[in-house]
Amino acid sequence: MKLLSFLQSVEMADTMRSEGKIYVVVAGLVIIVTGFLAYLFLLDRKVTKLEKEVNNLK
Repeated sequence: MKLLSFLQSVEMADTMRSEGKIYVVVAGLVIIVTGFLAYLFLLDRKVTKLEKEVNNLK
């Protein structure tokens, strides 16, 4: 019975898709994930640079 009630709750997604709002949500999520991945990439580069500097001091 819970599966049936879950499937009926998907109406919200259908409504958002029909009104075009789902694309705004997807675009927002893509922007957030892209920003997060870029931040992690830059952070990794900084950590790698610091690790090399520490190894050169030894």
